[in-house]
Amino acid sequence: MCFRSWSLHEYPNLPKSKMQVWPIKIATQLEKPRYVIFALQRNRKENVKNHASYFDHCDLRNVKLFLNSDSYPYENLNVSCKNEQFALLYDMYAKFQNSYYGTVYRPILDMQTYIKDAPIIVIDCSRQNESIKSATVDIRIEFESETDIEDGTAAYCLILHDRIVEYTLLMNVVRKLL
Repeated sequence: MCFRSWSLHEYPNLPKSKMQVWPIKIATQLEKPRYVIFALQRNRKENVKNHASYFDHCDLRNVKLFLNSDSYPYENLNVSCKNEQFALLYDMYAKFQNSYYGTVYRPILDMQTYIKDAPIIVIDCSRQNESIKSATVDIRIEFESETDIEDGTAAYCLILHDRIVEYTLLMNVVRKLL
C-alpha cells in the first residue's frame, strides 16, 4: 500500500531575531520530504482571545528549506507582506493542491484571505535527486523577517513524505518498506 504520511514539528518560542535557523530533524533517505508546510503564529497558543487556527505572516522576507545542501526554493523569495508583495507565496500555496493530488483544483483561500488568516508557506521538494538511497537527510529551515520576531511567536513545520507498507493477510503483519 502506498500513501503519504506526515510529521508535525513545533518551535514553541522563537528567539528575538530577524534571521532564524531551525534544524528540524535528521531523516533517513527513505523518509525524504515531498512537501514542507511552514507557518508562524504570534501569541495564539493557550490564548483564548486569539483564534488558534489562524496564522501570522510576522513580516517574513524569505524562507528556505535545506535538505542537506540542497535548498528549496532555489532563489530567495524577497516577499514583503507589509508592502503587499506576497504573490509568490500565494502562488506556491495555490500550486500545492494541483501537485499533491495530480489534478487541477482552485485554491481553497483567495489571496486576501490567505495573507490575512493563513499565510502558510508551502515548499514543494517532490522533485529531488533520487540517486543516493543510503544517506541521511538533514532537514532545516532558515527564515528571515523584516523586523525582529516578537516574543510569543511559534513556528510550525508539517512534513509530508511518501510511505509504503506491506500487509500480510495470513499472518496479520504490517511491515514498513518505505
